[in-house]
Amino acid sequence: MAGTRAAIRYAKAILDIAKVNNSVDAVNADMIAIAKAVKESAELKNFLQSPVVKGEIKFSSLNEIFASAQKETKGLFQLLLANKRFELLNDVALQFNALYDELNGIEVAKVTTAVPMTAELETKVLAKIASFSNKKITIQNIVDPAIIGGFILRMGDKQYNASVASRLQNLKREFSN
Repeated sequence: MAGTRAAIRYAKAILDIAKVNNSVDAVNADMIAIAKAVKESAELKNFLQSPVVKGEIKFSSLNEIFASAQKETKGLFQLLLANKRFELLNDVALQFNALYDELNGIEVAKVTTAVPMTAELETKVLAKIASFSNKKITIQNIVDPAIIGGFILRMGDKQYNASVASRLQNLKREFSN
């Protein structure tokens, strides 16, 4: 939890600097690339979290890997080096993306389905979302065969459960009473 608070602070600081320099979109692209690289590479994740690898090596490696990154992003690398907090890089990138979405009025809708979403289902979900949200929506599809069919929509603290598993659970509860 403390790591998350620290990541939020770093992300807010970088966002403020990017706003001043009018490079918020470019820095967000960097943060997306960082989060994607860490997610896809277990070696990079282990490298950043390793207490054995010296901070200077992590710093130079990140500058090489993300050579085309904005100066604000490279400033973040420098700050993480100074504070010996490279393990927070992925969390900072994710928090920055969330702050960027919030700044631009974009809300992420997490849709859990039993199979990958089709374009038709995505249209239905977007129509359902439009009934209670006036923000721009991006859909993140999570595949979970345990829900059997239908979908579960989560946006912020709201949830709409139209899954077959939920309906079966409700029937089971009714019959057991």
